Amino acid sequence: MSVTENTLILETTQGPVTIEMRPDLAPGHVARIKELVREGFYDGIVFHRVIDGFMAQTGCPHGTGTGGSGKKLKAEFNKEPHVRGTASMARAASPDSGDSQFFICFDDARFLDNQYTVWGKVTAGMENVDKIKRGEPVMNPDKIVKARMAADKE
Repeated sequence: MSVTENTLILETTQGPVTIEMRPDLAPGHVARIKELVREGFYDGIVFHRVIDGFMAQTGCPHGTGTGGSGKKLKAEFNKEPHVRGTASMARAASPDSGDSQFFICFDDARFLDNQYTVWGKVTAGMENVDKIKRGEPVMNPDKIVKARMAADKE
């Protein structure tokens, strides 16, 4: 597996998950996620909403799905399908309400296509995503221990 400047590694309580980010699809979202990763924003954040057969959602600093980094992003909807391993931005009702929360699809979720911003795909560690504890809310949730860009020096 080749590492690029767009390779995101999530060290989770279930093991590492590698996401290849796609600035060609969502340049604004990828740039913002990289900023948040480098600030340590995602370190210690839980997977607060995990629905079996659908997706695992994370990125809320409160662990409840009610918060974000405070910077809303303009939607960058694209033609990339929501399939197993897709990383996509969570949002509220407004298309331009994405912030720091994102989800990883367990299975195909094509009903989300063209309505949520796809910004990456899991390239390694999907078996660790599959092990994330389910729930809404999740009891004793799994979390991102540390998020880092693979190309960055420790």
